[in-house]
Amino acid sequence: MYNRFLKRWVDIVLAVIAILLLAPIFAFAAISIKLDSKGPILFKQQRVGAHKTLFTIFKFRTMYVDTPKNMPTHLLTSPDAYITKVGQFLRKTSLDELPQLFNILGGSMSVIGPRPALYNQTDLIEKREETGASELKPGLSGLAQVMGRDTLSIEEKAKLDGLYGQKLSFATDVKLIFSTIRKVVKSDGIQEGAS
Repeated sequence: MYNRFLKRWVDIVLAVIAILLLAPIFAFAAISIKLDSKGPILFKQQRVGAHKTLFTIFKFRTMYVDTPKNMPTHLLTSPDAYITKVGQFLRKTSLDELPQLFNILGGSMSVIGPRPALYNQTDLIEKREETGASELKPGLSGLAQVMGRDTLSIEEKAKLDGLYGQKLSFATDVKLIFSTIRKVVKSDGIQEGAS
């Protein structure tokens, strides 16, 4: 019942509150990005949503416009060469993810769920299909995010995403929201470049 009816309303309320409270940070980030490097403020990319449908995800742009497209940052051999100075701060603090609050308002994402995969991350998409996680709406954060984020293997991420689907409840989401805040403050699990 929570997933079918209440979760959407919780998403809307939390997204609206967050956008209003964080409006000054949105403005600061937008101005900083424009002053730091050429290019748009927002980065848009096709990601895989619930039931493997594609949607456009929004992020603050943290890389130069000539960065290779549609490649996960942790797979770049020298990501520092592509990340702007402002981008380094935005990524370390996870502030680059804030525009996804508008994805949540639009209904393509949830506050908590599996992180949306790139359309060409076929290995992750297939593993999520096996665990049932592909049926879930992608989230701003999720169980895999708080359990290791970029340091997890594809198999570990998919397993945790499937486990979240099995345990999905209001209490689980609240717990993961607070766990995410702690992880963001400590910058845990962020890995830039191929290890």
